[in-house]
Amino acid sequence: MVQTPIKPVALKAFLALPETKPASEYFDGKITQKPMPQGEHSRIQLKLAAAIETALSVEKVASAFTELRCTFDGSSIVPDIAVFAWSRIPRQDNGRIANAFTTAPDWIIEILSPGQSHTKVAKKILRCLEQGSVMGWLIDPAEDAVFVYSKEQGTAVYDLTDNLPETKLLVPDFAQNFELTIGELFGWLMA
Repeated sequence: MVQTPIKPVALKAFLALPETKPASEYFDGKITQKPMPQGEHSRIQLKLAAAIETALSVEKVASAFTELRCTFDGSSIVPDIAVFAWSRIPRQDNGRIANAFTTAPDWIIEILSPGQSHTKVAKKILRCLEQGSVMGWLIDPAEDAVFVYSKEQGTAVYDLTDNLPETKLLVPDFAQNFELTIGELFGWLMA
């Protein structure tokens, strides 16, 4: 579903609007409501965020946040999973995690929903890379594919047609303690 305002809305005005379910985003001067997650999307998001959190948060390397609003560079997006290096997690004066995140995540992960535009989601990932993210994943469950966008290594595509199931997905340097194969990722859809 796409919500288009009658008049252009500034970011400040967008942020003053009530939250929607599913979340609305402000990107390139437009308000768009994210699609409601369905089964495959929901399963991958849950399992992937938990796996990243288990591998990286115990040693305080990074933390995975689901559906976290990130507002930066004139945009306000809600990635399916936003991974922040531990030292970049915004904190309140008392040390607790802040509610407002005003930078791009270090690693943005989006899971394509049926009917969602691959191009629009890829543009969001590329904007994050321009603003400091080191990597972005675009997971397409319908195609059993993962598009990996990296500042340093360009773009790579992993899919079960061209890659063996035991092929490890590229992860950011800070996340080397996290390993996942293309087979494991899409295997979660069988459980």
